[in-house]
Amino acid sequence: MAMQLELGTTLRVGDVIHIRGHTTDFIQKVESLEVDHAPVTEVGSNDDFGLKVVEHAREHDIVYKVRS
Repeated sequence: MAMQLELGTTLRVGDVIHIRGHTTDFIQKVESLEVDHAPVTEVGSNDDFGLKVVEHAREHDIVYKVRS
């Protein structure tokens, strides 16, 4: 799943996210992140990145970072 973060936001391997949409609703731990097909441990709001998801996610689903 390709995505981009809101300004001033970071996402790290190990963070927990919640993906919600019209027919999507699941929580998962971020296991890997990629920028230009290269693995990274953290991405910021200026990065276009990829994220492996455990269930099917759709284009207009919203991804929330779960705060602990």
